[in-house]
Amino acid sequence: MITLKNVILRRGAKLLLDSATVTINPGEKVGLVGRNGAGKSSLFALLNGSLHEDGGEYFIPSQWRMGQVAQDMPETEQSATDFVVDGDTDLLAAQEEVTASEATDDYDRMAHAYMALQDAGAHDAPARAQALILGLGFKTTELSNPVNSFSGGWRMRLQLARALMCPSDLLLLDEPTNHLDLDALVWLEAWLKKYEGTMVVISHDREFLDAVTNVTLHIDAGKLVRYGGNYSKFEDMRAEQMTLQQNAFSKQQDKIAHLQKFIARFKAKASKAKQAQSRVKALDRMEKIAPLLADADFTFEFKEPANLPNPMLSMTGVSFGYPAPEGSPEGTPPTVIVNNVSRSVLAGQRIGILGANGQGKSTLVKTVARDLAAIGGELTEGKGLNIGYFAQQELDVLRPADTPLEHMIRLVKDMTAAGKIAGQATREQDLRSFLGTFNFGGDMVKQAVGSMSGGEKARLVLCMIVWQRPNLLLLDEPTNHLDLATREALAMALNEFEGTVMLVSHDRALLRAVCDEFWMVSRGGVAPFDGDLDDYQRYLLDEAKRQREAIKEASSAAAKAERKALAAAPAPAKAKPAPVGSLKRKLEDVEARMTLLNGEGAALEGHLSKAHHPTEIADFGKRLKTVNDELQVLEEQWLTVTAQLEATPV
Repeated sequence: MITLKNVILRRGAKLLLDSATVTINPGEKVGLVGRNGAGKSSLFALLNGSLHEDGGEYFIPSQWRMGQVAQDMPETEQSATDFVVDGDTDLLAAQEEVTASEATDDYDRMAHAYMALQDAGAHDAPARAQALILGLGFKTTELSNPVNSFSGGWRMRLQLARALMCPSDLLLLDEPTNHLDLDALVWLEAWLKKYEGTMVVISHDREFLDAVTNVTLHIDAGKLVRYGGNYSKFEDMRAEQMTLQQNAFSKQQDKIAHLQKFIARFKAKASKAKQAQSRVKALDRMEKIAPLLADADFTFEFKEPANLPNPMLSMTGVSFGYPAPEGSPEGTPPTVIVNNVSRSVLAGQRIGILGANGQGKSTLVKTVARDLAAIGGELTEGKGLNIGYFAQQELDVLRPADTPLEHMIRLVKDMTAAGKIAGQATREQDLRSFLGTFNFGGDMVKQAVGSMSGGEKARLVLCMIVWQRPNLLLLDEPTNHLDLATREALAMALNEFEGTVMLVSHDRALLRAVCDEFWMVSRGGVAPFDGDLDDYQRYLLDEAKRQREAIKEASSAAAKAERKALAAAPAPAKAKPAPVGSLKRKLEDVEARMTLLNGEGAALEGHLSKAHHPTEIADFGKRLKTVNDELQVLEEQWLTVTAQLEATPV
């Protein structure tokens, strides 16, 4: 087990853990939660050995193998499959030892090396790696692609697959869902539920934490408190504790009253639709944990839009996609991803946009946001449409050297030049005050954005969007860098927003709390999704099963076509087709040899599992390798002869 006893942990002058005592038992699945900056990542650094305690006692079993996601961006021409296979450290070590032992005459060493290679699962390592890669959303056609051919987000998925490939007793996952779509997230949850080791995960996705954890560790004000149960259970217990603390509770009454007024308002609007009922459940939970929400140190709200055009926009036969790349030959057609969409977006709608990775969710949002031009059809905007757009890559376009105040001043200039200032205060002091409402107070308004955390950058982007007083919010994965408290604040603000929301997110709690209807982007089109998120998860699992079966059928058809093509290929000049009898005898010989080798291989594997003299074990290992190599050649011969027989007239 892992134990911390009176542990003191500092980062520079900041005290992160003050006399922390906790135990993590083998096999427990632990969610590590707390506000940004509370010390979660530093505790991870203690667990993985890159940081040492400043006081107290810390113990982790020395024999435990550790798996974790590397944070660096991989740069390699290795194929995706080989890159993930190399994550299996036991297999790598076994392969290296076999190579080293074969260079010696030490039969004892060779025996142990071959046994270790067998135990490490060398025979099915590529298949195991590919199952992980496909589960995380890659296509079968990408399994052999070089790692460097993928974008940053996909490379980080490969790093996650590599960490899952690594045999481990302790698995450390820091925000593993950040680069995942909802379909990959559902797969990851299923995988982690089957993981047998101890796991510690940092995540700001409450439904993910609820699905995969059974213990919660909460870091707050230098204290580390253990709660039995998943995140929702922790939240309930902590809210109960806070309610009992009368001093804190009395200070929260105004905030709680505001929450309850908000809850009553939207319950009255809820219809019998499944989505609305899901939203009522989310509001019930918010009411139950009102003391906890009221304790949050950050809340915000969207200003009332200056106007509400209705419809906000209408689409008639619109096609979404990308223009031909620069430098393409003249006449190169654009890439169309979503085709022939005819829909309207009305004032006050709350639309969740669903769809598997690569189906066109972000392309749709980018086109509505004017970042991309429609490929075809007519997209008509309502008069006075004012879009607030949070893009997935929005944090990357912030200027690292500039401060929050400089970003706001530039925004004012851009809005003024575009004639879009709608009564907002624009003096520097006003901008400072506005930044303060988003927790950019004191010296932070003059701090370079490049030195800020991902959560702080996301908060700045939200601040800039709110200041613009939009009437249509387009949010593409807005929660990737937000902690749980800020996600709750965002959900509250979106629910009180008077305008229209179009939301792409893998955060199911946010989708449930905010959206009253869903659009499905799938197979080149957009259609209403008649169901709630539970229905959508079932759809994803069914779709994944359908795709696996389709891949299997396609592989079978390809193999059959290859055999037919081989049979139909013209014979070499002057060559005569082999007689049927000759081909049958050859096939019988190959099959007999394969049967013999399969039997010998099974016997050799049996010998390797028992005690023998080292010299014998080394010989068994060498012979098994030879048998497997010959079997591979015979299998290819069997396919060739079978194809020839099918093509030879009787």
